[in-house]
Amino acid sequence: MLTNMAASLESARFFPNYSPLSSNFQQRSLINATGRLNGSNLESNYGTKKRWRRDLVVAASVKSGGAERFYLNFTGFPFPLGPFLNRRTIRTEAVKGCIWLFEQEQALGFSSVSTNIRMTVIKLKSGGLWVHAPIAPTKECIQLLKELDAPVEYIILPTFAYEHKIFVGPFSRKFPRAKVWVAPRQWSWPINLPLAFFGIFGAKPLIDEDDSTPWSDEIEQKVLSSPEVGIGPYVEVAFYHKKSRTLLVTDAVIFVPRQPPECISKESLLESAKNGLAVKLLSKGKEVPDDPVVDNTLNQQKGWERMVLQILFLGPSNLLEPKASFAQMSQKLIVSPIVKTLVFSKVPEKVRDWIDRIASDWKFRRIIPAHFAAPVNASRSDFLTAFSFLDELLGERPAARPSLSILFSSLMGRAASYFPPDDMKTLSSLDEFLVSVGAVKKTVSGRKR
Repeated sequence: MLTNMAASLESARFFPNYSPLSSNFQQRSLINATGRLNGSNLESNYGTKKRWRRDLVVAASVKSGGAERFYLNFTGFPFPLGPFLNRRTIRTEAVKGCIWLFEQEQALGFSSVSTNIRMTVIKLKSGGLWVHAPIAPTKECIQLLKELDAPVEYIILPTFAYEHKIFVGPFSRKFPRAKVWVAPRQWSWPINLPLAFFGIFGAKPLIDEDDSTPWSDEIEQKVLSSPEVGIGPYVEVAFYHKKSRTLLVTDAVIFVPRQPPECISKESLLESAKNGLAVKLLSKGKEVPDDPVVDNTLNQQKGWERMVLQILFLGPSNLLEPKASFAQMSQKLIVSPIVKTLVFSKVPEKVRDWIDRIASDWKFRRIIPAHFAAPVNASRSDFLTAFSFLDELLGERPAARPSLSILFSSLMGRAASYFPPDDMKTLSSLDEFLVSVGAVKKTVSGRKR
């Protein structure tokens, strides 16, 4: 969803869903991809080469591209989701012998904006696999999954968002014996199409706090199903894996790593580092050099920083020199500014009920979102801190609900959740415009902002 929103002006929100190891594979230690708690702040070492975790492993095809990574995808409205022909898959072991992460690059069609999209796989007590938010089923991806030497039992679509939905049908056809479960109130735009149109057949609905699912003794679920934000609702299902104390979400929270995920190609990063039209428009009148982009670490990092700011803010204040704004938005657990502004602020009561139930019932110690860094070592208080903006929309929390640690973390976290005001200007103006033309609602909770 994050890539889709970055250049499609959040159309997926206003117009929902607009959608043993083989010798051919190598293994190497994973650059630390976790968030680590440091005092009241979260510290991420995602992408750094100084620290390594022995329990996390990266597996990827030795061959570069070719048939193993081929996947034709030109779907999407109004812009298709890339890469169009070639998708590299990176597999990491997040919890030893229990949880694996599969990542691919997700780009907005013809732009230079990319992020990672993540599928999470959990091994159940039955010995089967529970697959959360499938990604493109390339030969490489399927081979990496089969190397886990366990059958796929369940395929989960945890959201209504288009960028996750399009892969469920093709993925499920690779595992015809697997049962498909989907988030409720699926929607398509401009026509409300049935799931069968996406190749999803015989799917069962995910119900809030349903204890009758085949995995309920291992994985619990809570559904956020809001009133219509635009012409459709926002729907996301959170899951809690009890054994590993892991919270799974799709787009609710993110943790932007300092360095780019490994699945994002060097070519994409360097393309983003070029001083194109977007950079010139957001340069604050400064002279923009047209020097060629040299392939080096500094330019790859600049490309990543520019990608992040466009994904988070659509039109950040300054793409020419992104480092300061990027530093404020990275290395901490946050709600994406786009999701906060255009979705969650419209249905604050529903969101608060959902996140309070998550924090109250589930004693998680790590979070796995569908984008950016994962797993993130984070507590319930860190999770609530990311949603502290709800206190301003709905008033102070009743004293009876949160613990002292949560209250302290919430107070300390207001600064951590701070969004640079200059970067928010474009997003705020877009929000006001969409409300004025009726594309989104100002509030659906009965309380005005």
